[in-house]
Amino acid sequence: MVGRQGRVTGTVGPGLVGEVVIAIRGGSEAFLAYPAVAGERIPTGAVVVVQEYHPPRTVYVAQVYS
Repeated sequence: MVGRQGRVTGTVGPGLVGEVVIAIRGGSEAFLAYPAVAGERIPTGAVVVVQEYHPPRTVYVAQVYS
């Protein structure tokens, strides 16, 4: 799970529980998401990479800048 890329479908930020969709096993699944960097705000539609995974459905993500 760590290192996989996904797309934000619900804003991730301080005080918010966001949502990220990640491609898993030929489909896609939604995970609750928190920012890996404290205070970072990641808008809807941004591409992110998973930094940390807490089963069953929580990830800490960082935005990918291109």
